[in-house]
Amino acid sequence: MKNIYYLFFLLPILNSGAQEVQKQSEQSILKESVEKSMNYLASDALEGRKTGTEGLEKAAVYIETFFKSNNIKPFFETYRDSFNIQDLVGYNIVGYIEGHDPKLKNEFVVLGGHYDHIGSAKEVNGDTVANGANDDASGTVAVMEWAKHFAKAKSNKRSILFTLYDAEEMGLKGSEHLAKRLKEMKIDLYTMINFEMIGVPRAEGEIMAYVTGYKESNMAEKLNSYAKEELIGFLAQAKAYGLFKRSDNYPFYKAFKVPAQAISTFDFTNFEYYHHVDDEVEFMDFQHMINFINKMIPALEGMINAPTKEIKLHE
Repeated sequence: MKNIYYLFFLLPILNSGAQEVQKQSEQSILKESVEKSMNYLASDALEGRKTGTEGLEKAAVYIETFFKSNNIKPFFETYRDSFNIQDLVGYNIVGYIEGHDPKLKNEFVVLGGHYDHIGSAKEVNGDTVANGANDDASGTVAVMEWAKHFAKAKSNKRSILFTLYDAEEMGLKGSEHLAKRLKEMKIDLYTMINFEMIGVPRAEGEIMAYVTGYKESNMAEKLNSYAKEELIGFLAQAKAYGLFKRSDNYPFYKAFKVPAQAISTFDFTNFEYYHHVDDEVEFMDFQHMINFINKMIPALEGMINAPTKEIKLHE
């Protein structure tokens, strides 16, 4: 009888230990995946991922291969949503996971980031490649990892589009094209979130991230309630610099008039290499990225699976 008592006493401890080991294993797998994608997308071999270049093509193939290997389907005939900019051909990469709820699957959530960059910048110590690790390989990799998560979890009631944009650096041309195309298809877009420069943490004591166009909707409030912690806040500089209109969320806001905003952890004090050759992987904080990706999952799940459209524009 005593042995049975000890067994019941030990079971919760053993289960807790097993869960901790599993959590550490998942963290390790995520870290390895994030590092692999970041090291490739922001490598010198991709020459700064400028629209129309071989480096951008390599990045596109990498993302397509990642989607395919993780059972994320193309939304169109292929993963590519192609468009022309004068004599250049650009292409967004669009992955798709259909919702599992018979009714809510007809509503869409779009998660995005831009995978292009500027190619080159002012030479520093013989280096001219603007690798774009923070801007925006970091946001691109986060979206890729969430796509992998939702494809494996199979828990999304609404349908999700995982959209990586080309030609952001040329004036939001890729997101503009895709937003127009989806509008013409008359999809029922619930929300769109763009992830921009999430590779570095904010100062200790600051809220983890901020949303642009904070007062446009109740997005920050609802995401925090789903996450059960305060993850997303307000940044005065975001309003001062008009960031709401300067990233890939804005074409969706214009086309659909629904909550479409950008989330970032770059706050003008924590990273000085914007459009600079030193926007390199070595300056990224992978543990921060992993924490951000993981903490956003319950926030995104809450938004994607809410029974009604709880995130709304303010009138």
